[in-house]
Amino acid sequence: MSPVDFTWLIGGPQGSGVESGANIFSRVCAEMGYQVFGKREFYSNIKGEHSYFTVRIADKKIHSNVNDVNLMVSFDAETIFRHYDEVISGGGMIYDSDIEKITTDAVHTLDAPFKERLHKELESKNKPFTVGGVLDIAKEKGVILYPVSFKSILLTLSEETENPRLKGLIRMFNVIGVSLSLGLVRMPPDSLQKTIGTIFAKKPEIAKINQITATYSYNYATVKFENFDYTLPGTQKEPRTILIQGFEGTALGKMAAGCRFQPYYPITPASDESVYLESNEILEIIDDRPGSTAVIQTEDEICAIGMTIGGALTGTRSATCTSGPGFALMTEMLAWAGINEVPIVITAYQRSGPSTGLPTRHGQDDLLFSVYAGAGDFPKIVYASGEIEESFYDTGNCFNYADTFQVPVIHMMDKFHASSVITCPRFEPEKISIDRGKLLEKVEDGYRRFEFTDDGISPRSRLGIDNGIFWNTGDESDEKGHITEDPVLRVKMMDKRMSRMDLILERIPKEQQAVSFGIEDFTIISWGSTMGPLLDAIDMLKKEGILIGLVQMKLMHPFPADYVTSLLKDAKTIIDVEANQSGQLAKLFKQNVGRDIDYFILKYTGRAMTSTEVYDSLKRIVQNKANKREILMHGA
Repeated sequence: MSPVDFTWLIGGPQGSGVESGANIFSRVCAEMGYQVFGKREFYSNIKGEHSYFTVRIADKKIHSNVNDVNLMVSFDAETIFRHYDEVISGGGMIYDSDIEKITTDAVHTLDAPFKERLHKELESKNKPFTVGGVLDIAKEKGVILYPVSFKSILLTLSEETENPRLKGLIRMFNVIGVSLSLGLVRMPPDSLQKTIGTIFAKKPEIAKINQITATYSYNYATVKFENFDYTLPGTQKEPRTILIQGFEGTALGKMAAGCRFQPYYPITPASDESVYLESNEILEIIDDRPGSTAVIQTEDEICAIGMTIGGALTGTRSATCTSGPGFALMTEMLAWAGINEVPIVITAYQRSGPSTGLPTRHGQDDLLFSVYAGAGDFPKIVYASGEIEESFYDTGNCFNYADTFQVPVIHMMDKFHASSVITCPRFEPEKISIDRGKLLEKVEDGYRRFEFTDDGISPRSRLGIDNGIFWNTGDESDEKGHITEDPVLRVKMMDKRMSRMDLILERIPKEQQAVSFGIEDFTIISWGSTMGPLLDAIDMLKKEGILIGLVQMKLMHPFPADYVTSLLKDAKTIIDVEANQSGQLAKLFKQNVGRDIDYFILKYTGRAMTSTEVYDSLKRIVQNKANKREILMHGA
């Protein structure tokens, strides 16, 4: 049996059930034992604009999406206009036959630049500006077309079930599309029925209607559709495998790490994490860690970080989560936490900037901002996770770093993480240890909150402890927290706080600072969610006898210059890969390591990297055919 590597795409107007359809498809495939990597793309409006979800499945571990689509299902014209050229020869396109005559001008959500490019392509092929025109191009390329009237399916079901409401339920188009797809690839139907039952377990009547619709659509495809080369019968399911979305990794990590307070202000894409936490506020993690996380929506981001600091001052593990514009508002309070040595965790889900930028799109735009955020010099940690699975365990580490070193920790995530759905091994909460650092249970008389110590870290009191009174101020202070402007004491206090930067590099294990996946003549440096596409691209090149090294940075600040220098001493060509315009990691690398970057692979379209386009650029670099800056452009 040949290996399975299959990509499915569903598209439709925002609010039409695209995400729900992809959720059903992903769950069915995971239930049948396949590895899943899915990614959602959507506009920053509530309804109407184009939304699509790409799901890649395989019978081996995968870390990213690819460019090519094997099967696309569409119940609107815009999806066909935008994605017809992604379906490969021999692939299939299931679409609503009622839309074939729709013109480009009739689709008001097609933006002018895209429409101009599409018209040029249609003109060059002498095709009309209609759905039928682009379908002709796809067919000539070798794509197999599967037209079906979605409304006719609903009408037939309405008559057979004697339920007149069914014929008007166009929100069922997503279930029809998914079921037609699964019937076409001959996926066993039992898992489809089981998945729908699970998703709508609390709404049995809705579950029943969806199951009836799924059965009819599945059977329709098995009878009417033919000549498709791809079948997905299922494979051996690995034990203890879960299907999880990106923001759930950090949320579950916070529960397991003992985070018990999270104020936040809604912002895309960070809000999903807090909403998920709120819906699972009480969770028994393991015997010694019963959990109840208080989640509070505040009036703005300044209040959110202020409440987070207040929670931490009580001795409670406290965090907030936000995205770029929200984090910008938090920076004054971030510096307040820095001067007062308050341990907090800020989960920063990056998106495309500057300013509001592309609110629902991907980017790694906030690295330098996070490193330099806040007025004045104060110690903080900036830490980046590469994949969803490791974000769970990294979250636990971030809380330990905050408590141990008594500093704010900025945990860098991004929209690619947040909107991706993956299969991975079940998380193991017992692997997350809790280290509260110098947090006192009782305090002797004469307590000094900012006492000078050998390692520069002062014992920390909690609110309400006898003799544990302490003062906090945004001004410089003495050991008790009282304001001072004495120059000698000022120097001592500044040096005390900043000495932690060396301590952080000394005490955080090297394998948590940067991860080497092998050093070759051509070696990549990167950070964050580029890790998945890079691992897959490197594996693709290895099969061709081309070896590429990779050092994945995790501790971004303080930068582990000596360790990274030692890792890269044998690399001849350094390639920087990241999702921003200026190469922000490259700037940190040059500043700290003193070495120039030879090539850049950058993407700042707001769409996440695929392993295909990374593979293409890396191959050009090895063959000496690349530009100094390779700019990636795939994605609608």
